[in-house]
Amino acid sequence: MIYELRAYTLIPGKQGEYLKLNAEIGRPPRGQKYGTLEGSWTTEFGTLNQFVTLWSYADLVERERLRTELQNNEVWKRDYVPRIFPILLAMENKILSAQLPLKSPADGGHIYELRTYRTQVGKTGEWLGHFKAIMPVREKYSKNVGLWQTEVAQLNEVVHLWAYRDLNDRAAVRAKVAQDPEWQAFLGKATLLLVEMRSIVLTPALASPMQ
Repeated sequence: MIYELRAYTLIPGKQGEYLKLNAEIGRPPRGQKYGTLEGSWTTEFGTLNQFVTLWSYADLVERERLRTELQNNEVWKRDYVPRIFPILLAMENKILSAQLPLKSPADGGHIYELRTYRTQVGKTGEWLGHFKAIMPVREKYSKNVGLWQTEVAQLNEVVHLWAYRDLNDRAAVRAKVAQDPEWQAFLGKATLLLVEMRSIVLTPALASPMQ
């Protein structure tokens, strides 16, 4: 299984138009026939005016086959793509390998935090080892949704996704985690391996399987 994380940066003020086109014209012909949509979101904090999607495929060969079929879908290429391209400023994607099983929240009403950490060259495996070992401690406070390593795009990166009830819940959880002695010990070892940390807060789109 591989995952593809895609981020579309929209012209300011065009997010509503894009979401309407995506929900009404883009999603019906695509469905889950051309890859499995795991989640889709808009950015609330971080880089604004972005639409972020997470897709899963059996492997890179299947991804190539399904995306070729999608480009040949008449509704997709005639009615959808020509209408969204003029309101896009940038497109970015990453191919990810899962380091822990994807665990979608069973219920709705969440915000999500997508965190991207870049490690020193050659240190990603070491950082992941520390992180997986501390995960039982971290998950006493809130559950991890997904943990991945980049395979294509910016290398030496780890991506992890978390769900919270709201921003107050996120703040309360992170305050409690910061006081945990085992977590503090983890930070002492793992933070030294990082060169960059980024975070965006996401709100689920209406068509997102994760809510």
